[in-house]
Amino acid sequence: MSTDPLLQPYRLKHLTLRNRIMITSHEPAYPEDGMPKDRYRAYHVERARAGVALTMTAGSAAVSRDSPPVFNNILAWKDEVVGWMRRLVDECHDHGAAVMIQLTHLGRRTRWDKGDWLPVLAPSHEREAAHRAFPKRIEDWDIARVIRDFADAAERMQAAGVDGIELEAYGHLLEQFWSPLTNDLDAPWGGSLDNRLRFTFDVLRAIRDRCGPDFIVGLRYTGDQRQPGGMTAAEGIEVSHRLKASGLVDFLNVVRGHIDTDAGLTDLIPVQGMASAPHLDFAGEIRAATGGFPTFHAARIPDVATARHAIASGKLDMVGMTRAHMADPHLVRKVIEGREDDIRPCVGANYCLDRIYQGGMAFCLHNAATGREETMPHAVPRAPFPRRIAIIGAGPAGMEAARVAAERGHDVTVFEAADRPGGQVRLTALQERRREMISIIDWRMAQCEKRGVRFRFNTVADAAEVLATDPDAVIVATGGLPHTDVLGAGNDLVCSAWDILSGDVKPGASVLLFDDAGDHAALQAADAVAATGAAVEIVTPDRSFAPEVMAMNLVPYMRSLQRRDVTFTVTWRLLSVAPDGNRLRAVLGSDYGDMTRERLVDQVVVNHGTRPLDELYFALKPLSSNLGEVDHEALTGGRPQDVVRNPGGRFQLFRIGDAVAARNTHAAIHDALRLVKDL
Repeated sequence: MSTDPLLQPYRLKHLTLRNRIMITSHEPAYPEDGMPKDRYRAYHVERARAGVALTMTAGSAAVSRDSPPVFNNILAWKDEVVGWMRRLVDECHDHGAAVMIQLTHLGRRTRWDKGDWLPVLAPSHEREAAHRAFPKRIEDWDIARVIRDFADAAERMQAAGVDGIELEAYGHLLEQFWSPLTNDLDAPWGGSLDNRLRFTFDVLRAIRDRCGPDFIVGLRYTGDQRQPGGMTAAEGIEVSHRLKASGLVDFLNVVRGHIDTDAGLTDLIPVQGMASAPHLDFAGEIRAATGGFPTFHAARIPDVATARHAIASGKLDMVGMTRAHMADPHLVRKVIEGREDDIRPCVGANYCLDRIYQGGMAFCLHNAATGREETMPHAVPRAPFPRRIAIIGAGPAGMEAARVAAERGHDVTVFEAADRPGGQVRLTALQERRREMISIIDWRMAQCEKRGVRFRFNTVADAAEVLATDPDAVIVATGGLPHTDVLGAGNDLVCSAWDILSGDVKPGASVLLFDDAGDHAALQAADAVAATGAAVEIVTPDRSFAPEVMAMNLVPYMRSLQRRDVTFTVTWRLLSVAPDGNRLRAVLGSDYGDMTRERLVDQVVVNHGTRPLDELYFALKPLSSNLGEVDHEALTGGRPQDVVRNPGGRFQLFRIGDAVAARNTHAAIHDALRLVKDL
């Protein structure tokens, strides 16, 4: 028997969980027609197969028609959900994992123009900033209906064989009743704490009446809204006592904060550069205050050491490692096997959640197989026979290609012009707040070294050097270089965001930063310049600010930039730059008309993405068997590349990542995995 605290079983009512690690409820936005079909099931089964004790599905499943799926939620109000959930539950059970589902009515945390275009509901007319819908103030018949909907949905889930359910309170309709900020109803539903909790306890009683006393029911809620006028920690402790005393719930899943704004959401679910496990001690206080009542918690617990401390110190009974399992679904297996060094680290980039909140599917920034389990492997199989693979470039695309090729059993040589791996990621990680990004490279380097990959650093490879390795396949992952030649005049007077980040160009005292890419590079450069005390104006032709950075990642930037002398100007385009004495005169124009404005500054920085560094690719192209051609049907269908356009060619040739076109880190890694897994 292991003595590892994380690997000890835990008894919850009649259910024995095989260890202390769980995946908390989250909506990866994989449902199809509101149902957890094959893609959704494969995602959870992968993690069940690898040893997680409890996988909590949905975040959250909607119990009512007027809780429209703004996050592509599972529709628990439909009878057909039972069959789909039954298949998911049975398959996870086959691998020893328990399965629960989170149920909710979103209340005002959705939009009226989703689903059936019904008004959103809340116990007041106060709008949630994040979703902008002014709600209908809930009526008595709505309350009765929603209580019944919760009971109906719970009964469906019980019929599907789930091991239990969790009700989502924080930010959703249940908590909207709890908080004085969102409940202005009269008694019996508003006013005193007793009245504000009445709806929740009526829901819980209805579920118990329908599903019986043995069915496991828990609640995920905030113990402290940390918001002026909202529920305090003292009230949260009182609510926790009442939940325990009611006998209606079997576990508490505690969070801290509020999610009605991007900033609030980011404090509750922190991203990289923020403290790890910031609410763990508070969750421990709830557990202690309730006499050790079963307590679960998750909020940026990205590593095994922190999770182990959470259990060993008695702060939690079950520790949630949700984003960590998106990065590495085999985390528990690797702990059991004593291979913690092989765990692919969660770097807190939050690409997963940010995509959901912009209406996309959840994908991990540096595990392209997550959410694609039907076609992409988390454990790469060995090839039928080894081949010689030459890879040019050791950025994220090249490093992933090297890792996957080595796992396939191939003989791999990597050429890199710099003295170490990393590419653009290394530049990104120079900023303290984003230093965790380098783990994307460090993990791959360690995996490559274990598998004997040869690296030739400080080597600007030419065709002869590549051909000297006698390759069967060549993968060009040379990335790109900043493109700043975007002005009608004065291109020679500007520098790039990369120049600022690398330190090659020192910031001026008054700086105009033209961002026509909307990505991290512009904001990182602006932050670096503003930190010197300079005045910065960020100008973008977009109607929204930094659209590629997305909501939760934007929060730390805004907190830094708004404290400094930074101005944000949208819907204006930089047209030209000209000398004006010892300064620069920048002319701005508009895509909406012939309007112009001028700025007099010391420095102009341009962020316009990259252009491929592709000379070597084109030098090798006529020597290759496929002439660089990629069969897209095979690539997207998970089949090997077998294009032959030049029968006399000595090798297959491919290029990936920014060597093809400027995209992002996930795209680069995705390119590499789906190509090389079949070489």
